[in-house]
Amino acid sequence: MLALKRIVTVAVMIYLLLALLFILVPAVRTSVADMGAGLSVPEKERQFFYVMFVIGAVLMALHLLTENLDSVMLRRTVTQHEGKINELKAKLYDQQQRTSITAPATGPRTTDGRNLDAPVVREQPTQSQVAGTTSTTENRTADHLPQPTFPQNDPSLSNTEPADRPPLA
Repeated sequence: MLALKRIVTVAVMIYLLLALLFILVPAVRTSVADMGAGLSVPEKERQFFYVMFVIGAVLMALHLLTENLDSVMLRRTVTQHEGKINELKAKLYDQQQRTSITAPATGPRTTDGRNLDAPVVREQPTQSQVAGTTSTTENRTADHLPQPTFPQNDPSLSNTEPADRPPLA
């Protein structure tokens, strides 16, 4: 389809250049019009422009047809690709739903997602722990999230028990 579209576009461009040549240069127009039958000069010119009009109309109709066909084919391809994208999104969503159902979150959690009931698990010592420069962020909970560096009993935090908070004045 693309090759046909390009051929028609080139034919239209050549036709337009020839039409401009015939209109702007009367000598060329007269010599081409004289190739016809033994008619009078005005009749030859009328016949010449009639043939040019018919050729132009056919080329323009062919150009319009190929452009519309190409547009329809492109829209169909885009629709197929969008459908494929939607299918992949649905599969991904289903897969995420299955994984979230198989691993339900139990017990109280903090606002950053850590499990409050999970004990702190210390795995192999890291290089900084071996060197004696242990960072508080290297301590991990059972759900492998880093422990926060701020104290948990700070009364200004939202996760502090209401009884431990100072009264508002």
